[in-house]
Amino acid sequence: MSLLKIIYYPDKRLRKTAKPIKKINKNIIHTIQNMFDTMYFFSGIGLAATQVNIHKQIIVIDISKTKNQKLVLINPIILNKHGNIQTQEGCLSIPEKYGIIPRYKTIKIRAFNQQGEYFELQTQNLLSICIQHEMDHLIGKLFIDYLK
Repeated sequence: MSLLKIIYYPDKRLRKTAKPIKKINKNIIHTIQNMFDTMYFFSGIGLAATQVNIHKQIIVIDISKTKNQKLVLINPIILNKHGNIQTQEGCLSIPEKYGIIPRYKTIKIRAFNQQGEYFELQTQNLLSICIQHEMDHLIGKLFIDYLK
């Protein structure tokens, strides 16, 4: 297990825009494994590479209670979105802070997985919220930016 160092707000590196991955190689696979180790260690359900000072478009997610349903999103894009939902969100980069954040209830995304395969996923509720939260990190946006 290799843990990565999470960067915390107000660190300006959290505001950097992540760059797309051009090639999925051993270093990217190793980074993904370390991101999962880090996310699980800190009891998170999602982690964007930006949060560990790697400014590449990589997201890892596992919303399962058993922590055995890994989802990897590389270069994700939202294809469509609809409906509204609001829920309390927190963030590993902003410990002990929470807020009610408006999100789209249902989204359809396209991304690469760690094998370099393109896939599409339509999801709603918690997974939709988590994906939107982590995708915000890739453009330097934090959940607290939604708060008034």
